[in-house]
Amino acid sequence: MDSKVEQALQTVAEFYDARKVGDVGPLGFRRSSDLSTLLSCAKELKRIGLLKPDSIFLDMGCADGRVNVLMSYFVRASVGIEVDEWTLEEYAQLRKELDQVLQSRNLPLPPQNIYLFHGDACDDRTHKKIEEIVGAGLGDFDFFYTYLVMHEEFSRLVSEKAKRGAIFMCYGINRVVPQYEGLRLLNSISPLMGILALYTKE
Repeated sequence: MDSKVEQALQTVAEFYDARKVGDVGPLGFRRSSDLSTLLSCAKELKRIGLLKPDSIFLDMGCADGRVNVLMSYFVRASVGIEVDEWTLEEYAQLRKELDQVLQSRNLPLPPQNIYLFHGDACDDRTHKKIEEIVGAGLGDFDFFYTYLVMHEEFSRLVSEKAKRGAIFMCYGINRVVPQYEGLRLLNSISPLMGILALYTKE
């Protein structure tokens, strides 16, 4: 990976990790993925050949789009869905601030392959909207990402609608690694960094 891109990825991770939402305060119900940890996971997936430049990625609860920004450097299209419109609206201001930081350091901005949608990730109408704008249906996506909070609902969606070999990524795993019908845990690499479990659609 180009050194400038490496620096940009590290900057993206540090920028968002300094603005995490978590277990305390009025937004305690939200959970922000730790991008520094996720970056290490993405690099490992790229190293072993699982994450490829032509991959299509979907975050099924993208909040302010931070995971999509990070993954945009690794994939062909980085798509996110968020049911809470006010949460999704945070994306624009954060991106403006992030871009200013990257530009000040002469680092590459995130690619123009980020598509964020307000809607229900389990609703066919949202899937249709994505297909119309991105040109990819759920059966075309290579990676599906979620925080542990909604993992059971989203695992069923992946099991029913994803293509064979698609990867379901569940962030927030601790001691117990869930099992899902129709999905096989990739034991050899799960949980990556002790927190990200990966499954493949059978």
